[in-house]
Order: sequence, then C-alpha cells, then structure tokens
Amino acid sequence: MADGLTVGEVADKTGLTAYTLRWYEQVGLLDPIPRDHAGRRRYRLRDVERLDLLTKMRATGMPVREMVRYVALVRAGTHNRRERLELLEQHRTTVLRQISELQRDLAVIDRKITRYRGHLHAEQTD
Repeated sequence: MADGLTVGEVADKTGLTAYTLRWYEQVGLLDPIPRDHAGRRRYRLRDVERLDLLTKMRATGMPVREMVRYVALVRAGTHNRRERLELLEQHRTTVLRQISELQRDLAVIDRKITRYRGHLHAEQTD
C-alpha cells in the first residue's frame, strides 16, 4: 500500500463500486484522493479506514446527509466530539430499534415455518 490502492483495489476491498467511490469523493465523504503521475486515484490507508466506517453507516441505514454531517464534524476538529458522539448514539438507537423490529418479524416467520414443518411431518406419518 506504499503507493496507495487503485479504485479497483478499493472497490474489491470495500464492496463499493468505482462509481460510488468517486461519488463519495465528489460529495465530500472522502478527502480529495491523491493521484499518481498518470492521474489515477491512489487511495491511502486512512481513506480505506474511513470507507469502512462509511459503509457500516450506510449499511445500517444512515442517510448520506448524516454521513456528510459526521465527516464535516471530523474535519472541523476535536472541539465537536460531543456532537459526533450524539450523532452516532442517535444512529445506534435507530439501528437497535430496527434490529428489534427485525427480530419480531423473524419470530413471526419462524412460527410459520414451524407450522409448515408440523403439517409436512403429519402428512408423512399418515
């Protein structure tokens, strides 16, 4: 990683498309990505680390505007750590609520599966 990673390498590592990587840079989620002598982007370790967090935020439903807000707070310096913490805690609460709802929904599906298994078992023993 001495020279940095290419768009393709970062796409493979993160699961994001090259288009998404360029878009993340365009909307300000990433700092400007340095380029090599041929003008190709070369992602640094810190870019990949930020992408790891951003993909987790997005996968858990954080809106891009909130992700942009978080990155802006990070760029602004350490004086706003409380605001960053509050943003992440609010998102955590949202994620926990979603998990709870999914567990409830899964329980309904599991009950239905159990019922069908019971019907099939009864049919096979008849």
